[in-house]
This record gives sequence, C-alpha cells and structure tokens, in this order.
Amino acid sequence: MPSNSTKVLLLITLVGGMLVSVSSNSWLGAWIGLEINLMSFIPLMSNVKNMYNTEASLSYFIVQVLASATLLFMVVMKTLTEDLFSFDSNPYAPMVISTPLLLKSGAAPFHWWFPGVMEGLSWENCALLMTVQKATPLMLLSYLIEINTFMLMIILMSTIVGSVGGLNQTSMRKILTYSSINHTGWMLIALTTSENMWMVYFAIYSILALTVVLAIKLSGVSFINQTMMTNKDITTIKFMMFTSLLSLGGLPPFLGFLPKWIVIQAMITNNLAPLATIVVVTSLLTLYYYLKISYSSFMISSAEPKWNLKSHKKSIKNPWALILSSISLMGLTACTIITNIN
Repeated sequence: MPSNSTKVLLLITLVGGMLVSVSSNSWLGAWIGLEINLMSFIPLMSNVKNMYNTEASLSYFIVQVLASATLLFMVVMKTLTEDLFSFDSNPYAPMVISTPLLLKSGAAPFHWWFPGVMEGLSWENCALLMTVQKATPLMLLSYLIEINTFMLMIILMSTIVGSVGGLNQTSMRKILTYSSINHTGWMLIALTTSENMWMVYFAIYSILALTVVLAIKLSGVSFINQTMMTNKDITTIKFMMFTSLLSLGGLPPFLGFLPKWIVIQAMITNNLAPLATIVVVTSLLTLYYYLKISYSSFMISSAEPKWNLKSHKKSIKNPWALILSSISLMGLTACTIITNIN
C-alpha cells in the first residue's frame, strides 16, 4: 500500500489520464489517457501485506491490458485501412471499437472480471472502481453509441444480469458490484439520449455510491449477516447505510429516483416504452434485495456485541458520511421544490 503522498500523486495522475482521454481529438490519444489511468490505479490497488488485494490488482491489470490491446489494434487497423477520425464508411466499426470500452467499464456480458476484483479490494478502491474508473470508457462510448441491436442487447443484459446476479449474494461488495452493473445499463441508455443526461446520472450515482461505501466502512460490515450484529451506538450509521442503499436502488422519495425518473421520461419520449418497462422491472429486482437487507436489519431483533462500542463511537464523528447521507435523503425533495418554484 503506497504512502499518503504517493496516493495523492497517483490520484492526480489517475484524474490526469481521464482528462487526457476525454479531451483527446484522436483515438490514439484516448488510448494513451486510458493507459495513464490504468498505470495510476494499479499501485493504489496492490498491497504486499494482503494477498487478496494483490490477486485483485493482477486480475484487473490482465483484463484492462486485454481491453487496451484490443482497442489499440482496432484503432491501428482502422487507420491503416480507412480513416482515423470517422466511422461513416463501415457500419460495424463503432460496434467493434465499443467492445473493449464496454469490457473496461464492466458492462454485461463483459462483466465476468468485475465481482472477483471487487471482492479483493479495500472499500476506498471499490468506490474508485465503481465511479471514477467507469467515467472514461463511458465518455468515449458517447462518441460511438447509437440505438441498434448490439447496444440494445448490451443494455438489456447489463440491467438483467445486474438485478438477477445480486439476488443470491451475501457479500456487500458483490451486491454493490451487481448494482453497479445494473446502473451501467441505465447510464448507457442515458448516453443514447444525451451526454448531459448521462452526466447528471453519473454524478448522482457517484454521490450515492460514495455514501454507501463510506457508511459500510464506518460500520465495519462486509457481509449481510453482520448488519444484524451492530450495536445501539451506531444506529445513525446503520440508518445512513440503509437509506443510502435504498436511494441507490432508486426508491422514491430518495435522490436515487431522480436520474431514473429522467431516463424513463426520455425513453418514453423516444418511443422506447418496451425497453423502459424491462429496465424498470429489473430495477425493482435490485430494490428487492436492498429492501430484504434493510427490512431484516431494521425489524428483527439483533445481537449487540460490546467489543464494537469503542471503535464505532470514534467513527461516527466523520462529517462526510452525514453530509453525503443528507444529500441522498433530501436531494429529490429539494429538486422537486426548486422545480415547482420555477
């Protein structure tokens, strides 16, 4: 695990690589930015003292290198045969270039590496992998994306795999992983409509994911059954964790419902009502396993081990958890009030 100063440097280069990719005017520049981003994230993931971190970082490295090599090969072939900048002459070129980007973002059916990597990471790196590391591939996809059979299949598979895959999980990391895959499907739908809609969805999703990760880290929970063993002194953290989870699942009146509401309206406007029906049903499935965790933890009487008291009394002083949780709770209400005033 790198020191704090090294972490800051790596985070700066990670964001720098993302900016290089999204501001590049050629696919070669975008590839270089993706590589800078990858080389910054790998040292953040690896930890000599933890075998699981090292295994996860190696798995992530192999998958990302495979995607990067495929992207570079496709771009070079495109340059040699036709033109570096346009895809008008070949209708299959956008689909071929999109595939490695979808692999990098963890969309189904290219999600096979995502749960295993998440299971071996610390909570901070889980938050980065679910939010920041998705931004660059999805932004590059916005240059290529259009409603066709291939993209509709990716959207449907991402929403269905993300909802069904989380039903049988007991690990909180894997539940968040499958929720992230489901949200990736929603973000792809937002990208087909407009980049601004995607930015709104991604910003709200990132806030909610960070809130959930922060609350789970403070409570020291890694599996579902541990949520029932928390003591009375961290009731606030427990409340924050489950309200944020329900918000991430898209339950009204929490903030997480707002971006889904916007995307559903856009789909109906664009005559995609059947697709809207399917993604809403799959979103209800994700909400089901969040409600299952929340209901069982709030309603069923649980054990209260005394040896957790000291650490949790210290943890609750973290202000960021309270701020982010308040945004999650009151965000949709505030947006509704502002809209009605205007």
